[in-house]
This record gives sequence, structure tokens and C-alpha cells, in this order.
Amino acid sequence: MTPTAHESAVAAAFASRMPTAAEISARASHASGDTGDAVIASYVGETSAELAALILDPTSLADGVPDASLVDRLHDAIDAAAATLGPGVLGDVSIGDASALFSHPQAQIFDLQDETGRTVGRLAVRVTRTADAGQLSSRRLQRIAGVEMDLTVEIGRTRMAVRDVLDLTPGRIVELDRSAGAPADIKLNGRLIAHGEIVVVDQDYAVRITRILENAEV
Repeated sequence: MTPTAHESAVAAAFASRMPTAAEISARASHASGDTGDAVIASYVGETSAELAALILDPTSLADGVPDASLVDRLHDAIDAAAATLGPGVLGDVSIGDASALFSHPQAQIFDLQDETGRTVGRLAVRVTRTADAGQLSSRRLQRIAGVEMDLTVEIGRTRMAVRDVLDLTPGRIVELDRSAGAPADIKLNGRLIAHGEIVVVDQDYAVRITRILENAEV
């Protein structure tokens, strides 16, 4: 089974924060059915998941507190892994038998390997719920719906030396880098989002949108 983006992010974050002397990487594994005491955690949020970390070689942990609980020793790694899932709550982290999770058909297993390729542990990740992208985007937009942004219409620009700026007088004509009739740039908070043409509405200047840029980013 190919890891999803969520599973890969969880495993990479966990591996990066393991208290080992050597750098640890997470690689998708075909192993299953691992037994033994593992650190087990659950995370509930927009994306929810179950995690289980089995340390095959305890001597690889180089945090200087070998007598501490494995939960305490892997606490930072669990926190980092959970943080990749977005807003939510990390449940109780405990030691227990995680064989059911390691053998679950929807769980993704990762080998935690050092720089020599030696597997020092395994991580099981099972994503139980993912946020609906459309609903998530809508909720985020609702939070900022009342925020006002500056919309600017630019008909052209030019560069001038300071001495020329100082020489400006009433009646002086400054040429812009755009020909008459060319579309104006429409910018939102300084970012180009569309092109348009200048019109007059009730004696006030206005802009008619002629093109929305496909790659515009607000």
C-alpha cells in the first residue's frame, strides 16, 4: 500500500524528532504483525489518526535518560508527528500492545532507519478521518470574509531619477510605460489578479474587468 501524504508527513516528522545520535529516516515498509510494547497515541481533529511506535533497538535512543519511560523519551517525536495533521487534540499517550494496529489493513507501516539502513524501530500510522477539502476551505474563507483589502487599478508606471522628480512642476507631463487603450492592471493588496478597462460611471472613474488571471493568488 502506497503511503498517503498525511501518513508520509506523520512518519517524516516522527523520525526527525527521535532522540537518536544518528539521523533517522522513515521508509514505507511491507512488515506487519509486529508485537511487543509500543508507544500508542491517538489524535482527533480535522484529520484524525492512530499512531504506534515500536522501538526495536532501545540502545539507539541517545537522550541520556535510559531509565525514563518510553512515552517520555518519544514525547517530542509524537508531538511533531501529530502537528502535521492540523488542528486537533492529542489523546493520552501510553505503552501497550499495538499488534492490532500494525496488522490493520488500513495502517501504513514505516521502517525507522539510521544512516546505515539499519531498522531501529517501526511506526504504524492509520488515518481514520480526513477533512473535506471544500468544507475546510469554506470555513477558512468565512473567518476572513469581513477583512477589507486594498484594490488598486494601475494604468501604467515609469521610473524617474530623483533629480527629475525634484524638477516636477504643475503642467509637466510624465509618460507612462503603457499605450493608450491598453488594459489596466488590477491589483489586490499589491498582487496582480486581473486586467480591465477604465470607464466612467455617474461621473466617477470605474474599471470594467476584462480578464481574471488564472494563476492569481490572493
